[in-house]
Amino acid sequence: MPSAGTEAADAGDGLDTGDGLEPGHTGDARRAQPPGAAAAAGLPGLVAGLVRACHPEPVVAVTALITALAAASGRSPGGCLLVACAVFTGQLSVGWSNDRVDARRDRAAGRQDKPLVSGAVGAGTVAAAAVGALALCVPLSVANGVSAGAAHLAGVAAAWGYNLGVKRTVLSWLPYAVGFGLLPAFVTLGLPGRPWPPGWSVAAGALLGVGAHVTNVLPDIDADLAAGVRGLPQRLGRRRSRALAPVPLFAACAVLVFGPPGPAGVAGWAALAVTGALAVVTAVPAGAGSSSRLPFLATLVTAATAVALLVLHGGSLVRRP
Repeated sequence: MPSAGTEAADAGDGLDTGDGLEPGHTGDARRAQPPGAAAAAGLPGLVAGLVRACHPEPVVAVTALITALAAASGRSPGGCLLVACAVFTGQLSVGWSNDRVDARRDRAAGRQDKPLVSGAVGAGTVAAAAVGALALCVPLSVANGVSAGAAHLAGVAAAWGYNLGVKRTVLSWLPYAVGFGLLPAFVTLGLPGRPWPPGWSVAAGALLGVGAHVTNVLPDIDADLAAGVRGLPQRLGRRRSRALAPVPLFAACAVLVFGPPGPAGVAGWAALAVTGALAVVTAVPAGAGSSSRLPFLATLVTAATAVALLVLHGGSLVRRP
């Protein structure tokens, strides 16, 4: 699935393993290293650059989420480790490919916070790392079972598709919906008997993905538009995207409260009350104006609540005898 956090300005670069020089640049340009290149020399600097380029926060967050969901559904410790390794390598490939594809635009925008722009790591190294992580992800995914592996790899493919151009279209939300929606299938299809997950879990995952996409874009909509990125949230604009962001997340919470068997319970009703209030806070402009981070932070709390509910109901993904 797409990593939340990879909404950088998109570039026209392909995922080649060259040195990242623009067409027509000379050897003098090759020798003119960015200011951070000298400091990044050596293996420690290379590793640090690769860590920064992979978008480490979403890599760790998504890996932890799916591993927790696997544990809650009844996977053995060994099975959870296998799930974690597959997800980790898949997310690494997504993060690295995102930075490589965006390299030209980031360079033009002077994004010195980006390792490929600061010279901390080379474009060819990042491209090779992305391909290498993807190559590891394939057997690790299939080791969970052919059906489970296919579900996970479909999500990873959707994330790569997002990086390679879907994010510039009105269908920018679709890879997130596919990637997150397939998470429960990856978990349950790796269990004995390879059961398909209940529909409520797939719907909740897809809604969570759409909400994550819009939320992730919120702080950078203006910069994205200036860079030519015109996904669905950018086309809607800041005000309408801010109003839209909590809707799929609140819907995901509602599905996770009423979808699983049994009563909603106090925790379920409390989650709905909190997320409903946050949805109102997000949709109504605050006194600080459109630049306020309150809508973004409120949406993050709503997303975290949805994630917690998904893990809480992990045991309901499979019918127990």
